[in-house]
Formats: sequence, structure tokens, C-alpha cells
Amino acid sequence: MTTAAKADWLIPAALLALGFVPLAVGTFRLVQLGMGAQITSDNARYFTAPVPVVLHIVSVSLFSIFGTLQFAPGLRRRKPHWHRMAGRWLVPVGLTAALSGLWMNQFYPAGLEPPASFDGVAVHAMRLLAGSAMALSLCLGLRAVLRRDIPCHRAWMMRGYAIGLGAGTQVFTHLPWFMFPSVQGELARALFMGAGWAINLAVAERLIRRVHNAAEG
Repeated sequence: MTTAAKADWLIPAALLALGFVPLAVGTFRLVQLGMGAQITSDNARYFTAPVPVVLHIVSVSLFSIFGTLQFAPGLRRRKPHWHRMAGRWLVPVGLTAALSGLWMNQFYPAGLEPPASFDGVAVHAMRLLAGSAMALSLCLGLRAVLRRDIPCHRAWMMRGYAIGLGAGTQVFTHLPWFMFPSVQGELARALFMGAGWAINLAVAERLIRRVHNAAEG
């Protein structure tokens, strides 16, 4: 593999690595539901209404994995048909992830084990905002591509993907939570959750601006 080819796959590989822990946790949850694991006070909500969590895990996993390939410039150039075809089903998959997440946020009771046991009004509001923003971004991205506005399409899809990959970044923003138990609390939980989405969106906006400047230059 040439140096250029390696660089072309650097971003997709990094994104896959970022989403590894959430994907592993989601897979474990699906195995629990499929094999009928012991029901506890913390996981009973999933067994009571398994469809939303199954839809969420499957759609988020597909969106995270195959969405990374959209960030490989060489693949887009060599196989533009594949890029368009993947985009057609990534939008509904991403919307399924966002809407199922919103459903769970509204109707599932809060978790009983830390850090989820510290989810309060602030975390609930941030999840509502993030899920709504992800769904809106994907819809705006779809509208833009239908109008042949490719730069706008790319920007909105990058924002939607950044929000969807928030759980991966939240693994790292929660490190102080586990390293320093004294900081644990409802405020810290909200700050660490919000930081994951904020970091992803900041990186996305930086990339969008860089692409825009390169196109103009």
C-alpha cells in the first residue's frame, strides 16, 4: 500500500477506533437480549421494551462503521457510485439511530448504576438536543444533495456523523469520572456527556471550514 493510500484510510481507521468501545458495549447488550440474560433492576427496562434499544444499537453500529468510509477521499473518487449508494441508506439508518435514541431518552427510566444513575435534567436535555440536531442535520444534508448543493450536503452530513459518534468521544471525556471518584455527581456527568458532543462538533466544524477554504483557494 502506498503512502497516499495509507493516508487516505487514516481518518476512517481513527473513526472506527473511536467507536470501538460503544460498538462493543452495544454488541454485548444485544447478546444479553438475544440469549435471555438474567434480568436485573438496571437492565429490566431493555427487556421490557427491547425494540427501541435493538433498533438503536444496530442502526448506530451501521451508521458508525459504514459512515467512516464516506471520509475516504480516494474511495469517493474511485467509486463515486458506491458513495452515492451508501449515502442513500445511511441517511435512514442515521435517522433510525437518532429517533430511537430520542425515544429511549423520553420513555426509558434512568439507569440505576453509575455513571447512568447520575443522569439528571441536564443530561436529559442534552440528549434531546443532540438527537434532534442529528436528525435535523441528516435531513438538511439530504435536502442539500437533492438540490445538488454538494458542499452544503457534505457539511450537514459531517455534523450529523459527529453527533452520532458522540458516545465514542464520551468514553474519553468520562476518564476523569473513573480516575477521580471525588468528582462524581450529576454536574460532572452532564459536563462529561456534553463535552463529548462539543468536541466532535468542534472538530467537524474545523474540517468543514478547511474543506471550504481549500475549495475557494
